[in-house]
Amino acid sequence: MIRSLLHASLILALMTGPAAYGQSNLPAPGKPDIPYLIHAASLIETEQSKAEEETRKDDFLYVVPGAAAGVTTPLAGPEFLFRSGSIDPNDLQLYRFESKNGRRELLFRRKKRILAEAIRVTVFPMEEGLARIRVYESLTAGEYCLTPNGSDAVFCFTVD
Repeated sequence: MIRSLLHASLILALMTGPAAYGQSNLPAPGKPDIPYLIHAASLIETEQSKAEEETRKDDFLYVVPGAAAGVTTPLAGPEFLFRSGSIDPNDLQLYRFESKNGRRELLFRRKKRILAEAIRVTVFPMEEGLARIRVYESLTAGEYCLTPNGSDAVFCFTVD
């Protein structure tokens, strides 16, 4: 009896969890495979770019042109709306970039040691091909990029 009640509670939680969370009055994202920052009831397209690999002595960096993204948010815990085309939203990783010499840099590896750590995000499926992405850590002011695992595509934004 208790087991079936727990099972029913789990099913109810799953039905009202991310599915209910996905119910919103947000507009649909304009383009597939681009994360959109959620600001109240509107969406702001993140800045798309390509990260270039660069090697200096024993350092391996990813570099994005421009000192700052043209897209900003005041939210320390931003959320995104993402319509999937060829990119699986579960493959998106969030990294903090340092602004140096008029560009954004991510020191990925020094010697053979990987230094870059992805910031934790959670993906909530809303409906077929649509997901809401939540950042679980409080972000400090600075430059950030979402990137699909194994890709040089980056979707950048600035936290004020």
